[in-house]
Amino acid sequence: MNTKNNSSEAKIAKRNLWCFPFGTIGRDMVYALVANFLLTYIMFTRELNNAQLAAITAIMVAARIFDALNDPLMGNIIERTRTKWGKFKPWLIVGVLSTTAVIVFLFNTRLQGWSFIVAFGISYFMFSITYTMNDISYWGMIPALSRDGDTRNAITSRATLFAGIGNGLASIAIPLFTTGTLAFGGNAQSGYGFCSILIGILAPVFLLITILGVKENRADMATKPEPVSFKKIITTITKNDQLLWISLCFLIQQIGNNVIIGGIGSTYIYFTFGYNGGLYSTFTMVGMSATALLMIFYPIISKKTGRQKLMTILAILSLAGYAAMLVSALLGSSTIGFWILTIGYMCASFGQYGYYLIMMISILNTVEYNEYKNGHRDEAIIASLRPFITKISSALMVLITTLTYMAFGVTKYTNQISKLETQAASGNITDIEKTEAIKAMLSQIDKSQTLGLLFVMVLISAVFMIISYIIYRRKYKLDEAEYNRICSELEKRNG
Repeated sequence: MNTKNNSSEAKIAKRNLWCFPFGTIGRDMVYALVANFLLTYIMFTRELNNAQLAAITAIMVAARIFDALNDPLMGNIIERTRTKWGKFKPWLIVGVLSTTAVIVFLFNTRLQGWSFIVAFGISYFMFSITYTMNDISYWGMIPALSRDGDTRNAITSRATLFAGIGNGLASIAIPLFTTGTLAFGGNAQSGYGFCSILIGILAPVFLLITILGVKENRADMATKPEPVSFKKIITTITKNDQLLWISLCFLIQQIGNNVIIGGIGSTYIYFTFGYNGGLYSTFTMVGMSATALLMIFYPIISKKTGRQKLMTILAILSLAGYAAMLVSALLGSSTIGFWILTIGYMCASFGQYGYYLIMMISILNTVEYNEYKNGHRDEAIIASLRPFITKISSALMVLITTLTYMAFGVTKYTNQISKLETQAASGNITDIEKTEAIKAMLSQIDKSQTLGLLFVMVLISAVFMIISYIIYRRKYKLDEAEYNRICSELEKRNG
């Protein structure tokens, strides 16, 4: 009988290991489109005065803070959902379909000026709500798929790998089809509209594999759910000291990690090396390619190398990469300078993505710690802390990016590009005329302005990573040995 049960569990674990990760490919394409390119889309398709740029920044910051505060509430609602399809899958479906509708509208509207600001504000807040439904239910499902540490590591690392694939594909394709000679429709507005529709179709298609394929443990659904309670959310978080420390580490690391890809990186490349989406696609493709190896081999590495030792290795590699990015400035806009910048980013990104994976697992491991210490698992609430932190860090990243743009006079040039893109979209000028005009305009940018962009994105990324590393080493205690001890104790306690 035990052999039969073990065989059945092994089949379910194998199916979960493959079906669960596929669901996040399209989801992370959506996230990359909004988190990494929305501000760039606005900057290069709308002419903005300082008041309008400030309004957009205020909307993005306010919406992401609202979104972050909404995450634990959504986690609490999911935790108390009881349906014949489980507590996660209904929210996955509703979330992905409503998110698709929002992004297709947001990236296809032709409104300008304050009319666009109003439409943007409504759409962005709607996105905050709809994507949260999907995101919390997706990542919150992992602890319900397996309690085995190695299996959970494998599921998490593979899901993170597939998330990286989705993010990477979007990061490569979006600049390619929105900027420069390969822009779909010959201009940025049409290009972003096309990308949003394509991604909006792919997201639910990929997620269907997860919905139909995975089988989660629903034993906790036999208990009567408690009412949705802010007190429950707050006590779950505040009574888990390890969750609090890893959340702080993750927040600091994510702010630094996202500064480059949040808009400053693409603007720096366009201003320094030319307004060509292929350049930024190459930068992100090479920069993110090495991370795939870590995602694939992390389960093997984690069995031989402890997380703390691995973090030290990753930190050294990242700092070497950031140093190379600064050195690239000495070579100006040359091809060699571009490749040193790109290879430096590849090393830095490898380390940062490794940190992301380690912290993802570290947050999820506090579920068992919470059960051990407080008697409750509260999977969805704890899992909601990851997107909560991601969105808070994203809000702060938007603020840093906007202040950087204002400090170095970026809008003076992006407004001119937006005007030319609008004229091309209206058919008033040809694509060739647009390209030549942008090239002539970019040659007027002062070198101090581009250097300012480079120094901000590199130094913030490096310094914040070091701070995160120090806190993790000193305060987070759930290493592999302690986690296994807690799991063994829980098995004895639960019979």
